[in-house]
Amino acid sequence: PELSQSDTSRLDVTPYPPDAFYDDLLRLSEGCSDPELTSLLVDRSYETVRWMQGIGVRFEMYATSIKHGGRTSFPAGAVVQFWGGGQALTQSLLRAARGRGVDVAYDAPVLEVLRDVRGAVHGVRVGMGDDATPIPAGAVVLACGGFGASPSLRARYLGREWEQVKVRGTRHNTGELLEQVREFGARATGDWTGCHAVPVDAESPDVGDLDLGDLTARLSYPFSVMVNAEGRRFTDEGSDFKSYSYARLGREILVQPRGVAYQLFDQQTVGLLEPRYSSARSTATAATLEELATRLGLPREQMVRTVEEFNRAVQGGVFNPSLKDGKGTAGIDPPKTNWALRLEKPPFVAYGVRCGITFTYGGLLVNERAQVVGESGDAMPRLYAAGEATGGIFYHNYPSGSGLMLGAVFGRIAGSSAAAEALSVPG
Repeated sequence: PELSQSDTSRLDVTPYPPDAFYDDLLRLSEGCSDPELTSLLVDRSYETVRWMQGIGVRFEMYATSIKHGGRTSFPAGAVVQFWGGGQALTQSLLRAARGRGVDVAYDAPVLEVLRDVRGAVHGVRVGMGDDATPIPAGAVVLACGGFGASPSLRARYLGREWEQVKVRGTRHNTGELLEQVREFGARATGDWTGCHAVPVDAESPDVGDLDLGDLTARLSYPFSVMVNAEGRRFTDEGSDFKSYSYARLGREILVQPRGVAYQLFDQQTVGLLEPRYSSARSTATAATLEELATRLGLPREQMVRTVEEFNRAVQGGVFNPSLKDGKGTAGIDPPKTNWALRLEKPPFVAYGVRCGITFTYGGLLVNERAQVVGESGDAMPRLYAAGEATGGIFYHNYPSGSGLMLGAVFGRIAGSSAAAEALSVPG
């Protein structure tokens, strides 16, 4: 609402109707997404954002938009973001909850979901200091995330190579409650071998830092030449907009030698870097490619050869970072499909990146009321789930921002459904 007409006249915003959102989710999941849950996510998304705005959540323009030729353009569907990031969002929601009489307990991990003799959930047991305290409830919503912060569960479900990765989020998403409710009959669903994993600064903290937030992400790679520790390219940097490719790129980096890669830029592209690159800890600048390789500790001859082969392969065309310009390469493998510019205008700048796991894709099956579904196919009494604790939407890849949308949409549904059931419970 604070944008002026002059501000909006310089914005290029592609319409993003519901069918485009649905198609993106199905396309990137390779057709695996549950169609009913996906439709619910899509159909409720706009009204949920409006509802959040109505209870005090503020929004701002997408910070990682592309500024080019005096215009600002946005990837389809990625136009607004939460003002002030995750911390401001959390504070806004806490204010709204407390204003409605909701109590919040900290340092109170849930140790157990409590059930009666018939299997109906009737509360949780939490750890408070040295005590384990039962808290009765007419309904319970599991919003405990996935298992991305558990090295043992990552190794079990994702593979041994995932045991040592950077964790972008909270250290508390360790999956115990998911395992527990599965043991008493909740049905698992979704891609338990998949996760959202992105390039992050190679010297990022091992676990998410609240002061840094998501500043460690390094997502301007479509305009780079990216090489591994052997000085070789290993991926098509320009296969798609970052919104549709960044969530799978972490996995590609993880399997490279030493689990590290380097994004190389020259003076034609450094002006396109997202602002969060300014927080980089792992970076190097040099006047020549040879010097850059030395500063990065890479084999000089191989890295220079890689860049020279890339430069020779770059085809003609007009470079345009605001659209898929088709300016690619020919005769090299892997190719670069879009945004291919010769790396030739020093000084050269490099950023080291590693794999950062954001969240895991596997979770619990829920129905249209966000009730957890049991192995029998029936809803489990008084048990609900939302956000990353659920599964069935994301497989293989992920369109930017849709995880936050999943948490918001199904969080609202779960809260409404759980409240209605709790009010109907005698006593």
